[in-house]
Parts: sequence; structure tokens; C-alpha cells
Amino acid sequence: MANLRINGAARTVAADDDIPLLWVLREQLQMTGTKYGCGIAQCGACTVHIDGRAARACVTPAAVLQGREVVTIEGVSGDVARAVQETWRRLDVAQCGYCQSGQIMSAIALLSEIRRPSDADIDAAMTGNVCRCATYVRIRAAIHEAATTLGA
Repeated sequence: MANLRINGAARTVAADDDIPLLWVLREQLQMTGTKYGCGIAQCGACTVHIDGRAARACVTPAAVLQGREVVTIEGVSGDVARAVQETWRRLDVAQCGYCQSGQIMSAIALLSEIRRPSDADIDAAMTGNVCRCATYVRIRAAIHEAATTLGA
């Protein structure tokens, strides 16, 4: 058993040492916004925030997260999250949408740390977030516009 803090709520879950956070979220807690993509931290579909930083839930054992704050796409809030989500909608970033929760979580983590990112900053932060529909141009534009919206 592990005592986790997810989206601001205390949760007790069955988590052996090798159970990834992704399976706890999706199977035990029915939080399906965080997607399964590759299972080896290469696609970014499972991105969540752990203590405010983007992390891959598919390779992060849930048992090691006691005392840490986990935020999923269902729980993001605040000015940065609103700016990113609104810009994503306004620019119609998503095509099929499968990867977008991970893309959004990575973008929020980036803009929480760097309010006016360069293209190089965006490339570095978004590396490992794969979009099979190749909406990368719209993703970059949305991050820049969200930064502008935040007054950066």
C-alpha cells in the first residue's frame, strides 16, 4: 500500500514496488486523462507533474512517490494551466488528440519555469513528446501565445 497525494487529495493505493504510477492512475483510480503510449518513457503521452516537474508516469514507480505531489491533466489549475489550455483550444492544436494531455502537461511545466521560452527552450522541454499527427508547429505556436497571454 502507498499513500499518495494526487491532484491535492490523499489517496491510499495498492502499489507494489514495481507498479508504475500510470497503472495506478488509470486502473485503480480511473483517471484516464493520462494516456498509455509506449511504456518506456519515449512518447510523453503519460506525462504528469511530480512536485511541479514533468515526469513520465509509465516508468515512475508509484511506491516511491509517498510525500510528493502528483498532478495529472485532470487536476491542473492556475494561470499557466488556463493559458495553455485556452490557447490550445483557440489555435486548434489537437488533431487526433491522443498525445495532447502529455503535450499540455509538458507545456505547463515549461511555462511555469520559463515564462518567455525561446524556440530552443520549447524544443528542449517538449523533446520526448511525440505527436503522430505532427502538430508540432501548432504546439510551438500555442506555447508562444500562452506565454504572451501570461504577460511574459
